[in-house]
Amino acid sequence: MKQDIYEKINELYDRKRVVELGGGDEKIDKQHEKGKLTARERIDLLVDPGTFIELNPFIEHRCNDFGLKEKKGPGDGVVTGYGKVNGRPIYLFSQDFTVFGGALGEMHAKKIAAVMDLAAKNGTPFVGLNDSGGARIQEGVLSLDGYGQIFHRNSIYSGVIPQISVILGPCAGGAVYSPAITDFVFMVEKTSQMFITGPKVIETVTGEKISSEDLGGANVHNTISGNAHFSGETEEEVLMQVRDLLSYLPQNNEEKPPVSACPQESDDRPDLAELIPIDAIRPYDVRVVIDQVVDQKSFMEVQKGFAKNIVVGFARIKGEVVGLVCNQPKYMAGGLDIDSSDKAARFIRFCDSFQIPIITFEDVTGFFPGVKQEHGGIIRHGAKILYAYSEATVPKLTVILRKAYGGAYVALNSKSIGADLVFAWPNAEIAVMGPQGAANIIFAREIQNSDHPESVRAEKIEEYRKKFANPYVAASQGMVDDVIDPRETRIKLIQALEMLRTKKEDRPKKKHGNIPL
Repeated sequence: MKQDIYEKINELYDRKRVVELGGGDEKIDKQHEKGKLTARERIDLLVDPGTFIELNPFIEHRCNDFGLKEKKGPGDGVVTGYGKVNGRPIYLFSQDFTVFGGALGEMHAKKIAAVMDLAAKNGTPFVGLNDSGGARIQEGVLSLDGYGQIFHRNSIYSGVIPQISVILGPCAGGAVYSPAITDFVFMVEKTSQMFITGPKVIETVTGEKISSEDLGGANVHNTISGNAHFSGETEEEVLMQVRDLLSYLPQNNEEKPPVSACPQESDDRPDLAELIPIDAIRPYDVRVVIDQVVDQKSFMEVQKGFAKNIVVGFARIKGEVVGLVCNQPKYMAGGLDIDSSDKAARFIRFCDSFQIPIITFEDVTGFFPGVKQEHGGIIRHGAKILYAYSEATVPKLTVILRKAYGGAYVALNSKSIGADLVFAWPNAEIAVMGPQGAANIIFAREIQNSDHPESVRAEKIEEYRKKFANPYVAASQGMVDDVIDPRETRIKLIQALEMLRTKKEDRPKKKHGNIPL
């Protein structure tokens, strides 16, 4: 009898070895030749050593059509389960390109849906490692239904648990919509691609010739389309970035982000007084301000290459996680356009979903002018920022570093749309528009009728600047809570975050709002 049970145990391990081998040594070698890791190697890099527990390893497809009856696919081309990252649990799937090219079929999708449900029930982040040829054509509409099951869960669990997609190979057709719904998308340079229709179809339909990389590679989606948020040269680098990102995020929408040990450093930052040019038209890199205010080396920028006129990302102040939204005068004078509006609004909404306080560093000339912007829908896109800030109930702080003009001033977390505290540096200019434009309008007749128009124009510009282009008029009306010494910015933010730690703010009961999309 003992021998019988050990035979069964040996059979179990034999079956597990077959599953773990995926498509076999030959296909694994081909995967490595492409510079790609296997599904299981990726999991080993992502999670803490020895923590991964696999689920549903013995699931297989049920299709008997188009030659699939005789073909076995260990695990049906996807590895699912749970593990720990930095000691905290996550759920995940990792598509196995060595089995059916990672193509998604009925049971493949069933495995992913099951582990997504577990992640939601347990309030745990979910990570998808994507490497797939798309829908398994042999299974027809069952494959399409499988995608729908995943899309539905991505949508329903959005704002409940953090969802992260890592593109580690091809991701085409309907497969791209799951990553598009998730919170953050990572890509590997030269080996990851995302597109709805591939280069061959595009050439057939439109006559345009383009490579897969130029159509939907990591660089394209991180700089042009904005569909991706992070990229790296290797899979190892990208998976380490995922681990870093998870260290800033709470497990779910009912928890607050993890707090790190407070660094031993002075909160007084004397260099801040001289980092920004006093001349409002001179550019600078807002990252130098960020580095001076947040904990040392704690800033993790999101969508670094896309819409560079605004900088967003996570950082820590006294060990506590914050989300930063910052105008970038180095590009387009920090003005807001269509892409930067989308980028900022989505980041703001993520932070609000997961109880991450939002700090805005403002230096904005306004919404970017031009026919292309107007016809492209800058009104609709710009309204997203107003909407996102207004609906957010997390602690919201603003520091006006230099310029705050017009509707963009209102949109960027002003008191009127719900900022808890607004600080301004003493050199800040808060006005309907810049002194030059305002003087040209207000004093147009006086300038035109003068014998020395340029001299009068300069005089009126200075008059307007003294009267309105300063923080004290706004402060006198309660639109600025305090004008602060730049060197004390970090201290003021630490105090404000501490004061707002127990903030609670309700919104009118409703199913959901209708953000301008």
